[in-house]
Amino acid sequence: MSSNADHVVALENVEVHFDNERLFGLMGSETVHAVDDVSLTIPENDVVALVGESGCGKTTLGKTAIGVQRPTGGRVTYRGQDIWETKDDRGLFRGNDDPDAVSFAEIRRSLQMIHQDPGSSLNANYTVESILSDPLKKWEPDLNRSDRRERILGFLEYVGMTPAEDYATRYPHQLSGGEQQRVALIRALLMNPDLILADEAISALDVSLRVEMMDLMIELQDRFDTSYLFISHDLSNAKYITQRAGGRIGIMYLGELVEIGPVTQVINDPQHPYTKVLLWATSDLDRPDEIGDPPVRKIDIPDPADPPSGCRFHTRCLEARDVCRREQPKLLGDGHRAACFRERDDHAYWDSDEISDEMDGIATNR
Repeated sequence: MSSNADHVVALENVEVHFDNERLFGLMGSETVHAVDDVSLTIPENDVVALVGESGCGKTTLGKTAIGVQRPTGGRVTYRGQDIWETKDDRGLFRGNDDPDAVSFAEIRRSLQMIHQDPGSSLNANYTVESILSDPLKKWEPDLNRSDRRERILGFLEYVGMTPAEDYATRYPHQLSGGEQQRVALIRALLMNPDLILADEAISALDVSLRVEMMDLMIELQDRFDTSYLFISHDLSNAKYITQRAGGRIGIMYLGELVEIGPVTQVINDPQHPYTKVLLWATSDLDRPDEIGDPPVRKIDIPDPADPPSGCRFHTRCLEARDVCRREQPKLLGDGHRAACFRERDDHAYWDSDEISDEMDGIATNR
């Protein structure tokens, strides 16, 4: 086993590219760079929040981390075991004499997901008890019906859905959005997962319910030692849940992880210009009264099928210089890392010419 066995999940130089046909294939196809060269480790009992604009690749990266999306490059491991090699071996583990190796089905059980819309992920024809019984029947077949019911009722009580006996007989359409999300969380936890991908899992809830849901997730994490990969376009939500858990925030832009670190460092000392843009745009974070104009040259996001050369953010960055158009910065640092030349005092960036709006062919929003 590799050193990645110390982590629940490890992504090494992962890329996910999609070929999208244009106009029903009449005009050929284009390759969308959804995820490009991302490395990330998630240890036990950790919380990592991925933040970025729509289309930045955070959901694709999350699905890749839990073995739902196959990467087109790089490697994804679960406790040091390659997830896709395991699937391709159909559980036979050819060439793998590790006695701790597990099947692909067991890996998928350990890596669960909570969707943005719980209503669509819960079977409308089943009661809450039936929905929650399914994972127990599959993974704990020794439990009889009475034992399953007792465990389900205990979970419903624990998450505040009382009287539990009443909620157990309801159908998803008879629940509020917050209650549906609690059922989805219970269903994931009944699998005894090591990692849960929460993909915009609270974005459809009211603000007060978002806080309640995040508090519940952290409370249950303490009880079950589960890690979370929390996907959000809202930096304030990411800040809240990672602060509660002592976790990390990762910033994604056009398929790349451009900054990651402890929540206090990313929020209070952002090192990538794009992170500063997100902070500026998040109204309910602590900011000076006079926040000024947006720290960005251009509002429009480049096409992920034709990303800019060099640093992908250079077309929108106020600090960009000529070298940023030619060279791609690496994610560097210790603990708090950022992919920006400005964080390296000895880089050629400092001697490079500034990019004017005329040189880059873009209109300024300053």
